[in-house]
Amino acid sequence: MSKIMLAEDDATMLSLLETLLGLEGFQTVKLKPTDDVLEAIRANTPDVVLMDIHLDQGSGLDFLRQMRASEDLKHTPVIMSSGMSLANECRAAGANDFLMKPYMPNDLIELIRKNHP
Repeated sequence: MSKIMLAEDDATMLSLLETLLGLEGFQTVKLKPTDDVLEAIRANTPDVVLMDIHLDQGSGLDFLRQMRASEDLKHTPVIMSSGMSLANECRAAGANDFLMKPYMPNDLIELIRKNHP
């Protein structure tokens, strides 16, 4: 069973993602607003991180850049998401993929499976 880290600050979106991914057989771990993002990723060792651009803790792009500069996290697959068209910026920062909100559930599942077969 693949473990997906949900780095999302919208409670409704978190609930929807947990339900959807659970139904698809994925285990989910939620990032809490008080969590240190990189430490939470290290502690939970997810197979894929689904990260919003805007988090309570700061910029998802900054966290992504820090992950890619970190020896132990640089290979962790990251799918970035945002309501703004930031695909190029996300890929330049090291994202494996990008999803523009709102997105279809099947698009998310397909990207997760693509990044962690």
